[in-house]
Amino acid sequence: MWHRIAAFVIKFRVTLLVLLLALTSVMGYYASKVELSYEFTNAIPTDNPKYIDYQAFRKQFGEDGNLMVIGVQTNDFFNKEFFTDYARLVADLEKIGAVENVLSIPGAITLVKDTVTGQLKPEKIVTPQTINNIDSIRRTFYNLPFYRGFLYNPETGAYLMALRIDKKILNSKSRTIVVKDIVAISDQFGQKHQIEMHYSGLPLIRTMMAAQVQEEMKMFLIMSFVLTAVILALFFRSFMAVLASMIVVAVGVIWSVGTIALLDYKITLLTALIPPLIVVIGIPNCVYFLNKYHSEYNQHQNKMKALMRMVDRMGIVTLFTNLTAAIGFGVFFFTKSQLLKEFGLVAGLNIMAIFFISLVFIPALFSFLPPPAGKHTSYLESKWMNNLLTTLTNWVFGHRVWIYGFTIVICIFSVIGITRLHTVGHIVDDLPKDAKVYQDLKFFEKNFRGVMPLEIVIDTKKKNGAVSLPVLQKVDELNVYLQQFPEIGHSLSIVEGIKFARQAFYDGDSSSYAVPNMFDGAFIQPYLRSKGDKNSTFNKLLNAFMDSTKQKTRLSISMADVGSKRLPQLLDSIRPKTYELFDSSKYNVSFTGTSIVFLEGSRFIINSLRDSLILAFLMIFGCMILLFRSWRILLISVVINIVPLLITAGIMGWVGIPIKPSTVLVFSVALGITIDVTIRFLVNFKQELIRHDDDIAVTVRKTIHDTGLSIIYTSLILIAGFGVFALSDFDGTKSLGYLTSLTLLLAMVANLTLQPAFLLWMDKVLRKNKGPEWLIEEDDKEPV
Repeated sequence: MWHRIAAFVIKFRVTLLVLLLALTSVMGYYASKVELSYEFTNAIPTDNPKYIDYQAFRKQFGEDGNLMVIGVQTNDFFNKEFFTDYARLVADLEKIGAVENVLSIPGAITLVKDTVTGQLKPEKIVTPQTINNIDSIRRTFYNLPFYRGFLYNPETGAYLMALRIDKKILNSKSRTIVVKDIVAISDQFGQKHQIEMHYSGLPLIRTMMAAQVQEEMKMFLIMSFVLTAVILALFFRSFMAVLASMIVVAVGVIWSVGTIALLDYKITLLTALIPPLIVVIGIPNCVYFLNKYHSEYNQHQNKMKALMRMVDRMGIVTLFTNLTAAIGFGVFFFTKSQLLKEFGLVAGLNIMAIFFISLVFIPALFSFLPPPAGKHTSYLESKWMNNLLTTLTNWVFGHRVWIYGFTIVICIFSVIGITRLHTVGHIVDDLPKDAKVYQDLKFFEKNFRGVMPLEIVIDTKKKNGAVSLPVLQKVDELNVYLQQFPEIGHSLSIVEGIKFARQAFYDGDSSSYAVPNMFDGAFIQPYLRSKGDKNSTFNKLLNAFMDSTKQKTRLSISMADVGSKRLPQLLDSIRPKTYELFDSSKYNVSFTGTSIVFLEGSRFIINSLRDSLILAFLMIFGCMILLFRSWRILLISVVINIVPLLITAGIMGWVGIPIKPSTVLVFSVALGITIDVTIRFLVNFKQELIRHDDDIAVTVRKTIHDTGLSIIYTSLILIAGFGVFALSDFDGTKSLGYLTSLTLLLAMVANLTLQPAFLLWMDKVLRKNKGPEWLIEEDDKEPV
């Protein structure tokens, strides 16, 4: 079959090249339309209860993740010049179109009781008339407990303003411009007063991450191209070989980005890795094909025959190596996570596409070019490489016991390391610890106990139930209970607004900042049940923290980014008290918000990756059975590919690298790629076994020398290609880079030492009874 495919490619090479160019042009058009994703909650399936609760909350109360905060720390906040400029900064930020409102000290209000009507009316603390009386402003503001711990921390001298940003803008590319404008205006203020400005909140974190993804995608592409080109140049010492390989992967990159747009996906932290992955996975195809072309031409000096043999002999190898790699990535499509589905489908499709691109382009192009010169094939006789392969061969034949012993010891050591593994993840997990956005987040955690949103929604099951005095008292009691946890910061609810109003009712006495009791509660009920001016400050507060029927109310909490390990413990501590106050027979209570969604997403992705790894194992080794039709070969390949993964997992445990989505991803990715080397070795072994009269020892020796060269070079290319990811600013991408590179290095060593040692050992055991036929079936005894 492969001989006919080779003849077809050579015969119709012009037509195929034109078709390839046309398809690449179409994909290039779609690639130009690709967009960045700014979504943060598509890691979990839409039918997940936590996701459903979160979407219901967003529909009822609006976004919880559209608040950006700006902080300063100074003892001169109420210095006249500083405060006046700060008020001007707030006014400038309010002018930015996407900023819906700014909650700040210069914009803070107080409630004042009208002595004539007895009504409460809001008044701004800072007005053009009062701006010059800073002492009066300070006294008034510090007398309002409502703002303490929310807009300022009196113990540390930290002050905060919160900007609510239009959610439509946050889900578009305009968000980058908006965030940059906010930061630029604020930095001007900071430079003038020589004070550091601190920024945080999910809008900023998501924007910074998206921008960094875009920059790193370009950097990885350039570096992977340069690195692979250098390695290829050292390997082939041929400009055309390097150029042809670069064209193949460049076309693959265009197709991969085009596929993202064609499927109506966007570039995420995961799909941004696909183009550089295509480079490092596509290059081995070129190495396998060109290495075979050169070795065949070296034997008989016939270019067309060499090209035909190249496709004939390497087509099946390259197909299965790409197929197993595609399976390693493609299994993510069978998870319920949209994030993983997109990554798996695009990666799987384009890994197979790069196979067809190389299968068509390389033989077609080189059929038009002159035969390779002597210097282009001299690497086949490389002394240092041949010496290395001879050393490996001698170890396999002379020191098998040492190889087995060392493997067993290191596997035991790795298993112990695996027992030390732990699972943890943070919302800003991937950000470097020395980055300003991370340091600023810690600033807010230190001074305000964090800015990550957690929401508790209480459904009283009856109209106006949320404004009844018992419910208000229960909410306040829960709020007081939450403050004992150092990770939980300021909480906002309708109760805080009512306490604010009660203070005003008692002429601004701060000691009256409390929930109304049965004696003075009657005064507030008209405000709570009022259907008056919807634009009044008090009605805005009602709408923000209660539904239109006043049946449901929310407790909006700011908390630290405690991570996926601490957050469940924290919630388990909060729930008993919550359910004690709000009996499930009378109330429905739900915990939601971005923090909850992240926790569920992190847990779901880890479980999905674990399941997909098992599925990848089954599918890949199913391909191995189809290819070799021998359970013993399958057993060898399973052991050879488990050992590198086992060692990597053990090292993670010993050095304290946690299990999180980015590190679990390593195992599926590495399995799909390392199995390629095993297939390359075993297919060559199977082909050579027939040609050497079923002599196992001679065949193993021959296979090590025939495949060792291309295995080492392709492994070095893959290691260098994934090593590029270690330069990322994202810890997750960095881990993916160096852990995958480590696994590939271990796989290369295992395939060139442990695998041939197993073949020799199993042959020695089984030859006595069955002969070498255990390795091949009857219908496989003709040369491939």
